Amino acid sequence: MALLLTRPQDAEPEGLQEYLDFGGYKALAKVRATSPAEVVAALREADLRGRGGAGFPAWRKWEMGLQAEGEQKHVVVNGGEHEPGSRKDRFLVARYPHRVLEGAAICAATTGASSIVLYLIEDMTDAIESANRAIEEATAAGYLAGLSVRVALAPTTYVAGEETAALEVIEGRKAWPRKKPPYPGQAGLYGQPTTVQNVETLAWVPGIVRNGAGCFRPGAMLCTLDESFARPGIYEVPLGTTLRALVEDFGGGTKGGRAVKAILPALSSAFLPASALDTPMTHEAMRAAGSNLGCGGFSVIEEGGCVVERALSIAEFFKTSQCGQCPPCRMETATIAAVFQKVAGGQPGEYAAQVEKITAFTKGKGNCSLIEMAAAPALSALRLFPEDFEAHARTGRCPGQ
Repeated sequence: MALLLTRPQDAEPEGLQEYLDFGGYKALAKVRATSPAEVVAALREADLRGRGGAGFPAWRKWEMGLQAEGEQKHVVVNGGEHEPGSRKDRFLVARYPHRVLEGAAICAATTGASSIVLYLIEDMTDAIESANRAIEEATAAGYLAGLSVRVALAPTTYVAGEETAALEVIEGRKAWPRKKPPYPGQAGLYGQPTTVQNVETLAWVPGIVRNGAGCFRPGAMLCTLDESFARPGIYEVPLGTTLRALVEDFGGGTKGGRAVKAILPALSSAFLPASALDTPMTHEAMRAAGSNLGCGGFSVIEEGGCVVERALSIAEFFKTSQCGQCPPCRMETATIAAVFQKVAGGQPGEYAAQVEKITAFTKGKGNCSLIEMAAAPALSALRLFPEDFEAHARTGRCPGQ
Protein backbone atom coordinates (compact mmCIF):
# COMPACT_ATOMS: atom_id res chain seq x y z
CA MET A 1 0.00 0.00 0.00
CA ALA A 2 1.19 3.52 -0.78
CA LEU A 3 2.58 5.41 2.19
CA LEU A 4 2.37 9.13 2.81
CA LEU A 5 4.47 9.57 5.95
CA THR A 6 7.79 8.15 4.79
CA ARG A 7 10.16 10.30 6.84
CA PRO A 8 10.79 10.88 10.58
CA GLN A 9 8.18 13.30 11.89
CA ASP A 10 10.85 15.61 13.31
CA ALA A 11 12.75 15.76 9.99
CA GLU A 12 13.38 19.02 8.18
CA PRO A 13 10.99 19.94 5.35
CA GLU A 14 11.45 17.74 2.30
CA GLY A 15 13.47 19.65 -0.29
CA LEU A 16 13.22 19.26 -4.05
CA GLN A 17 16.22 16.96 -4.50
CA GLU A 18 15.09 14.62 -1.73
CA TYR A 19 11.65 14.50 -3.28
CA LEU A 20 13.08 13.79 -6.73
CA ASP A 21 15.14 10.96 -5.27
CA PHE A 22 11.88 9.57 -3.86
CA GLY A 23 10.29 9.67 -7.33
CA GLY A 24 8.81 13.11 -7.10
CA TYR A 25 7.21 14.81 -10.12
CA LYS A 26 7.29 11.58 -12.14
CA ALA A 27 3.54 11.30 -11.63
CA LEU A 28 3.06 14.82 -13.00
CA ALA A 29 5.08 13.97 -16.10
CA LYS A 30 3.01 10.82 -16.53
CA VAL A 31 -0.24 12.78 -16.29
CA ARG A 32 0.89 15.33 -18.84
CA ALA A 33 1.52 12.47 -21.27
CA THR A 34 -1.84 10.78 -20.78
CA SER A 35 -5.49 11.73 -21.08
CA PRO A 36 -7.29 13.53 -18.23
CA ALA A 37 -10.05 10.92 -18.33
CA GLU A 38 -7.50 8.23 -17.39
CA VAL A 39 -6.46 10.19 -14.30
CA VAL A 40 -10.08 10.62 -13.22
CA ALA A 41 -10.61 6.90 -13.73
CA ALA A 42 -7.55 6.09 -11.59
CA LEU A 43 -8.86 8.23 -8.73
CA ARG A 44 -12.23 6.53 -9.04
CA GLU A 45 -10.63 3.08 -8.94
CA ALA A 46 -8.54 4.11 -5.92
CA ASP A 47 -11.69 5.41 -4.21
CA LEU A 48 -9.83 8.47 -2.97
CA ARG A 49 -12.21 10.62 -0.95
CA GLY A 50 -11.78 14.07 0.47
CA ARG A 51 -9.87 14.17 3.75
CA GLY A 52 -11.20 17.55 4.84
CA GLY A 53 -14.23 16.08 6.58
CA ALA A 54 -16.98 15.45 4.05
CA GLY A 55 -15.44 12.39 2.41
CA PHE A 56 -16.66 13.43 -1.04
CA PRO A 57 -15.14 11.34 -3.88
CA ALA A 58 -12.20 13.25 -5.35
CA TRP A 59 -12.83 11.93 -8.85
CA ARG A 60 -16.25 13.59 -8.95
CA LYS A 61 -14.73 17.00 -8.25
CA TRP A 62 -12.02 16.45 -10.83
CA GLU A 63 -14.52 15.26 -13.41
CA MET A 64 -16.64 18.34 -12.81
CA GLY A 65 -13.56 20.52 -13.25
CA LEU A 66 -12.58 18.69 -16.43
CA GLN A 67 -16.03 19.01 -17.96
CA ALA A 68 -16.57 22.64 -16.94
CA GLU A 69 -16.31 25.19 -19.71
CA GLY A 70 -14.15 28.25 -19.23
CA GLU A 71 -10.97 29.84 -20.54
CA GLN A 72 -9.62 30.17 -17.00
CA LYS A 73 -9.82 27.45 -14.35
CA HIS A 74 -8.33 27.22 -10.88
CA VAL A 75 -7.22 24.72 -8.26
CA VAL A 76 -7.47 25.75 -4.60
CA VAL A 77 -5.50 23.69 -2.11
CA ASN A 78 -7.58 24.04 1.03
CA GLY A 79 -5.30 24.14 4.04
CA GLY A 80 -7.88 25.99 6.14
CA GLU A 81 -7.52 23.42 8.92
CA HIS A 82 -9.43 25.31 11.60
CA GLU A 83 -11.09 22.41 13.44
CA PRO A 84 -9.59 22.01 16.93
CA GLY A 85 -7.88 18.65 17.27
CA SER A 86 -6.72 18.37 13.65
CA ARG A 87 -3.09 19.15 12.76
CA LYS A 88 -2.34 16.86 9.82
CA ASP A 89 -2.73 19.38 6.98
CA ARG A 90 -0.36 21.95 8.45
CA PHE A 91 2.07 19.10 9.17
CA LEU A 92 1.93 17.88 5.55
CA VAL A 93 2.55 21.32 4.04
CA ALA A 94 5.35 22.02 6.50
CA ARG A 95 7.13 18.66 6.07
CA TYR A 96 6.03 17.34 2.64
CA PRO A 97 5.37 20.50 0.59
CA HIS A 98 6.37 19.04 -2.78
CA ARG A 99 3.94 16.12 -2.46
CA VAL A 100 1.10 18.55 -1.87
CA LEU A 101 2.32 20.77 -4.69
CA GLU A 102 2.66 17.89 -7.16
CA GLY A 103 -0.83 16.70 -6.26
CA ALA A 104 -2.17 20.19 -6.99
CA ALA A 105 -0.27 20.36 -10.28
CA ILE A 106 -1.69 16.97 -11.28
CA CYS A 107 -5.17 18.27 -10.48
CA ALA A 108 -4.52 21.35 -12.61
CA ALA A 109 -3.21 19.27 -15.53
CA THR A 110 -6.25 16.99 -15.32
CA THR A 111 -8.93 19.68 -15.04
CA GLY A 112 -7.30 22.17 -17.40
CA ALA A 113 -6.53 24.76 -14.73
CA SER A 114 -3.72 27.27 -15.11
CA SER A 115 -3.87 28.71 -11.60
CA ILE A 116 -3.11 27.10 -8.23
CA VAL A 117 -3.73 28.82 -4.90
CA LEU A 118 -2.45 27.26 -1.66
CA TYR A 119 -4.86 28.52 0.99
CA LEU A 120 -3.15 28.39 4.39
CA ILE A 121 -4.08 29.83 7.77
CA GLU A 122 -2.11 32.95 8.60
CA ASP A 123 -0.69 31.40 11.79
CA MET A 124 0.78 28.39 9.94
CA THR A 125 4.23 29.98 9.89
CA ASP A 126 6.23 26.82 9.17
CA ALA A 127 3.79 25.62 6.51
CA ILE A 128 3.71 29.01 4.75
CA GLU A 129 7.51 29.20 4.62
CA SER A 130 7.76 25.61 3.41
CA ALA A 131 5.10 26.13 0.73
CA ASN A 132 6.72 29.27 -0.64
CA ARG A 133 10.13 27.56 -0.73
CA ALA A 134 8.70 24.55 -2.58
CA ILE A 135 6.95 26.79 -5.11
CA GLU A 136 10.23 28.60 -5.80
CA GLU A 137 12.18 25.32 -6.16
CA ALA A 138 9.63 23.63 -8.42
CA THR A 139 9.18 26.75 -10.56
CA ALA A 140 12.93 27.18 -11.05
CA ALA A 141 13.23 23.52 -12.03
CA GLY A 142 10.46 23.86 -14.61
CA TYR A 143 7.94 21.53 -13.02
CA LEU A 144 5.28 24.22 -12.77
CA ALA A 145 5.61 25.53 -16.30
CA GLY A 146 2.40 27.13 -17.53
CA LEU A 147 1.01 27.46 -14.01
CA SER A 148 0.49 30.48 -11.80
CA VAL A 149 1.06 29.28 -8.23
CA ARG A 150 0.76 31.35 -5.07
CA VAL A 151 -0.06 31.21 -1.37
CA ALA A 152 -3.13 33.00 0.01
CA LEU A 153 -3.62 33.49 3.73
CA ALA A 154 -6.77 32.54 5.62
CA PRO A 155 -7.93 34.19 8.84
CA THR A 156 -8.01 32.04 11.96
CA THR A 157 -11.82 31.95 12.13
CA TYR A 158 -13.39 28.49 11.90
CA VAL A 159 -15.70 29.03 8.92
CA ALA A 160 -12.79 30.30 6.82
CA GLY A 161 -11.99 26.65 6.12
CA GLU A 162 -15.30 26.06 4.31
CA GLU A 163 -14.56 25.80 0.59
CA THR A 164 -16.67 28.72 -0.61
CA ALA A 165 -15.63 30.89 2.33
CA ALA A 166 -12.06 30.21 1.19
CA LEU A 167 -12.94 31.56 -2.24
CA GLU A 168 -14.38 34.70 -0.66
CA VAL A 169 -11.19 35.26 1.33
CA ILE A 170 -8.95 34.74 -1.71
CA GLU A 171 -11.05 37.31 -3.56
CA GLY A 172 -10.51 39.80 -0.73
CA ARG A 173 -13.79 39.55 1.17
CA LYS A 174 -14.81 38.27 4.60
CA ALA A 175 -14.97 34.53 5.24
CA TRP A 176 -18.68 34.00 4.62
CA PRO A 177 -19.72 30.75 2.92
CA ARG A 178 -21.64 31.11 -0.33
CA LYS A 179 -25.02 29.63 -1.00
CA LYS A 180 -24.82 26.56 -3.25
CA PRO A 181 -25.47 25.85 -6.07
CA PRO A 182 -23.56 26.93 -8.04
CA TYR A 183 -20.74 24.76 -6.78
CA PRO A 184 -17.09 25.84 -7.06
CA GLY A 185 -16.55 23.39 -9.91
CA GLN A 186 -19.13 25.36 -11.88
CA ALA A 187 -18.49 28.91 -10.70
CA GLY A 188 -15.80 29.28 -8.07
CA LEU A 189 -12.88 31.68 -7.84
CA TYR A 190 -13.78 34.89 -9.69
CA GLY A 191 -16.84 33.10 -11.02
CA GLN A 192 -14.65 30.62 -12.90
CA PRO A 193 -14.53 26.79 -12.58
CA THR A 194 -12.50 25.89 -9.50
CA THR A 195 -11.53 22.55 -8.00
CA VAL A 196 -11.17 22.94 -4.23
CA GLN A 197 -9.40 20.01 -2.61
CA ASN A 198 -8.06 19.40 0.88
CA VAL A 199 -4.29 19.29 1.47
CA GLU A 200 -4.14 15.64 2.52
CA THR A 201 -6.33 14.55 -0.38
CA LEU A 202 -3.93 16.08 -2.89
CA ALA A 203 -0.88 14.67 -1.09
CA TRP A 204 -2.11 11.13 -1.79
CA VAL A 205 -2.53 11.76 -5.54
CA PRO A 206 1.11 11.48 -6.78
CA GLY A 207 1.49 8.04 -5.21
CA ILE A 208 -1.76 6.83 -6.72
CA VAL A 209 -0.77 8.04 -10.19
CA ARG A 210 2.83 6.83 -9.93
CA ASN A 211 2.14 3.39 -8.43
CA GLY A 212 -1.37 2.63 -9.64
CA ALA A 213 -4.74 2.68 -7.91
CA GLY A 214 -4.27 -0.88 -6.68
CA CYS A 215 -1.37 0.21 -4.48
CA PHE A 216 -3.64 2.60 -2.63
CA ARG A 217 -6.77 0.59 -1.92
CA PRO A 218 -8.27 0.30 0.61
CA GLY A 219 -6.43 3.49 1.44
CA ALA A 220 -5.34 5.23 4.59
CA MET A 221 -5.88 8.56 6.28
CA LEU A 222 -3.91 10.75 8.61
CA CYS A 223 -5.43 10.87 12.08
CA THR A 224 -4.59 13.40 14.77
CA LEU A 225 -4.91 11.87 18.23
CA ASP A 226 -5.24 14.56 20.88
CA GLU A 227 -4.02 14.75 24.47
CA SER A 228 -6.79 12.43 25.68
CA PHE A 229 -4.64 9.54 24.34
CA ALA A 230 -1.56 8.12 26.02
CA ARG A 231 0.42 8.66 22.80
CA PRO A 232 -0.96 11.76 21.08
CA GLY A 233 0.29 12.62 17.61
CA ILE A 234 -0.32 12.30 13.88
CA TYR A 235 -0.62 8.75 12.56
CA GLU A 236 -1.16 7.21 9.14
CA VAL A 237 -3.96 4.74 9.74
CA PRO A 238 -5.09 2.15 7.15
CA LEU A 239 -8.79 2.39 6.37
CA GLY A 240 -10.53 -0.64 7.84
CA THR A 241 -8.59 -0.41 11.09
CA THR A 242 -11.02 -0.71 14.00
CA LEU A 243 -11.56 2.16 16.40
CA ARG A 244 -10.30 -0.15 19.14
CA ALA A 245 -7.01 -0.65 17.32
CA LEU A 246 -6.74 3.08 16.74
CA VAL A 247 -7.13 3.72 20.46
CA GLU A 248 -4.96 0.89 21.74
CA ASP A 249 -2.34 0.23 19.05
CA PHE A 250 -1.80 3.74 17.76
CA GLY A 251 -2.83 5.87 20.72
CA GLY A 252 -1.56 3.58 23.46
CA GLY A 253 -4.94 3.65 25.19
CA THR A 254 -6.44 6.55 27.08
CA LYS A 255 -4.28 9.09 28.87
CA GLY A 256 -5.50 8.01 32.29
CA GLY A 257 -5.37 4.30 31.49
CA ARG A 258 -9.09 3.75 32.04
CA ALA A 259 -11.52 2.17 29.61
CA VAL A 260 -13.07 4.22 26.83
CA LYS A 261 -16.47 5.68 27.59
CA ALA A 262 -16.94 7.60 24.33
CA ILE A 263 -14.93 8.36 21.21
CA LEU A 264 -15.30 11.40 18.97
CA PRO A 265 -13.83 11.05 15.44
CA ALA A 266 -13.79 14.84 15.00
CA LEU A 267 -15.24 17.85 16.76
CA SER A 268 -18.00 18.06 14.14
CA SER A 269 -18.84 14.34 14.21
CA ALA A 270 -21.24 12.37 16.39
CA PHE A 271 -20.04 10.67 19.56
CA LEU A 272 -19.80 6.89 19.55
CA PRO A 273 -20.02 4.68 22.66
CA ALA A 274 -17.51 2.06 23.78
CA SER A 275 -19.74 -0.62 22.25
CA ALA A 276 -18.79 0.78 18.81
CA LEU A 277 -15.04 0.32 19.25
CA ASP A 278 -14.97 -2.67 16.91
CA THR A 279 -16.32 -0.52 14.07
CA PRO A 280 -13.92 -0.48 11.08
CA MET A 281 -12.70 2.93 10.03
CA THR A 282 -14.42 3.11 6.67
CA HIS A 283 -16.87 5.75 5.51
CA GLU A 284 -19.65 3.21 5.19
CA ALA A 285 -19.10 1.48 8.54
CA MET A 286 -18.80 4.75 10.43
CA ARG A 287 -22.03 6.05 8.91
CA ALA A 288 -23.78 2.81 9.82
CA ALA A 289 -22.54 3.23 13.40
CA GLY A 290 -24.04 6.73 13.53
CA SER A 291 -21.01 8.95 12.96
CA ASN A 292 -18.38 9.71 10.31
CA LEU A 293 -14.61 9.88 9.96
CA GLY A 294 -14.63 13.65 9.56
CA CYS A 295 -11.14 15.11 9.37
CA GLY A 296 -9.74 12.44 11.68
CA GLY A 297 -9.16 14.67 14.71
CA PHE A 298 -9.88 11.98 17.31
CA SER A 299 -10.51 12.37 21.03
CA VAL A 300 -11.76 9.99 23.72
CA ILE A 301 -13.57 10.30 27.03
CA GLU A 302 -12.49 7.81 29.67
CA GLU A 303 -14.75 6.04 32.12
CA GLY A 304 -15.38 8.53 34.90
CA GLY A 305 -15.17 11.43 32.44
CA CYS A 306 -18.07 13.77 31.80
CA VAL A 307 -19.82 13.80 28.43
CA VAL A 308 -21.87 16.86 29.45
CA GLU A 309 -18.78 18.99 29.99
CA ARG A 310 -17.29 17.89 26.68
CA ALA A 311 -20.55 18.47 24.81
CA LEU A 312 -20.86 21.91 26.40
CA SER A 313 -17.34 22.91 25.34
CA ILE A 314 -18.12 21.84 21.77
CA ALA A 315 -21.44 23.72 21.80
CA GLU A 316 -19.73 26.88 23.03
CA PHE A 317 -17.09 26.51 20.33
CA PHE A 318 -19.70 26.39 17.58
CA LYS A 319 -21.64 29.27 19.13
CA THR A 320 -18.60 31.54 18.98
CA SER A 321 -17.30 30.16 15.66
CA GLN A 322 -20.37 30.55 13.45
CA CYS A 323 -19.91 33.52 11.14
CA GLY A 324 -23.23 35.25 11.91
CA GLN A 325 -24.40 35.26 8.31
CA CYS A 326 -27.32 32.81 8.61
CA PRO A 327 -30.02 33.42 11.30
CA PRO A 328 -30.88 29.69 11.64
CA CYS A 329 -27.26 28.88 12.46
CA ARG A 330 -27.02 31.70 15.00
CA MET A 331 -30.23 30.50 16.61
CA GLU A 332 -29.28 26.82 16.73
CA THR A 333 -25.76 27.24 18.08
CA ALA A 334 -26.87 29.76 20.72
CA THR A 335 -29.75 27.52 21.82
CA ILE A 336 -27.64 24.36 22.15
CA ALA A 337 -25.00 26.21 24.17
CA ALA A 338 -27.62 27.80 26.43
CA VAL A 339 -29.36 24.48 27.07
CA PHE A 340 -26.11 22.68 27.86
CA GLN A 341 -25.04 25.51 30.17
CA LYS A 342 -28.25 25.03 32.15
CA VAL A 343 -27.73 21.28 32.35
CA ALA A 344 -24.11 21.70 33.44
CA GLY A 345 -25.28 24.14 36.09
CA GLY A 346 -27.73 21.67 37.59
CA GLN A 347 -30.94 23.09 36.18
CA PRO A 348 -33.50 20.40 35.27
CA GLY A 349 -35.73 20.81 32.23
CA GLU A 350 -36.80 19.39 28.88
CA TYR A 351 -33.32 19.89 27.48
CA ALA A 352 -33.29 16.90 25.09
CA ALA A 353 -36.58 17.98 23.54
CA GLN A 354 -35.32 21.55 23.13
CA VAL A 355 -32.17 20.47 21.31
CA GLU A 356 -34.04 18.02 19.10
CA LYS A 357 -36.61 20.66 18.20
CA ILE A 358 -34.13 23.38 17.27
CA THR A 359 -31.87 21.06 15.25
CA ALA A 360 -34.83 19.64 13.34
CA PHE A 361 -36.06 23.15 12.53
CA THR A 362 -32.70 24.47 11.32
CA LYS A 363 -31.47 21.39 9.45
CA GLY A 364 -30.19 22.27 5.98
CA LYS A 365 -31.02 25.97 6.30
CA GLY A 366 -27.54 27.49 6.32
CA ASN A 367 -25.15 28.39 3.52
CA CYS A 368 -22.70 25.79 4.82
CA SER A 369 -22.82 22.62 6.88
CA LEU A 370 -21.95 24.17 10.24
CA ILE A 371 -25.57 23.66 11.32
CA GLU A 372 -25.18 19.91 10.89
CA MET A 373 -21.71 20.00 12.44
CA ALA A 374 -22.99 21.62 15.62
CA ALA A 375 -25.98 19.28 15.81
CA ALA A 376 -24.09 15.98 15.47
CA PRO A 377 -22.14 15.96 18.75
CA ALA A 378 -25.03 17.51 20.69
CA LEU A 379 -27.70 15.05 19.55
CA SER A 380 -25.45 12.00 19.90
CA ALA A 381 -24.34 12.99 23.40
CA LEU A 382 -27.96 13.31 24.51
CA ARG A 383 -28.99 10.06 22.85
CA LEU A 384 -26.08 7.90 23.99
CA PHE A 385 -25.42 9.25 27.48
CA PRO A 386 -28.78 10.32 28.96
CA GLU A 387 -27.66 9.31 32.44
CA ASP A 388 -24.90 11.94 32.39
CA PHE A 389 -27.38 14.67 31.46
CA GLU A 390 -29.99 13.50 33.95
CA ALA A 391 -27.47 13.42 36.79
CA HIS A 392 -26.07 16.82 35.83
CA ALA A 393 -29.53 18.37 35.68
CA ARG A 394 -30.22 17.11 39.22
CA THR A 395 -26.87 17.57 40.93
CA GLY A 396 -24.56 19.50 38.60
CA ARG A 397 -22.28 16.45 38.37
CA CYS A 398 -21.97 13.29 36.31
CA PRO A 399 -22.70 9.90 37.91
CA GLY A 400 -19.84 8.85 40.16
CA GLN A 401 -18.28 12.31 40.38
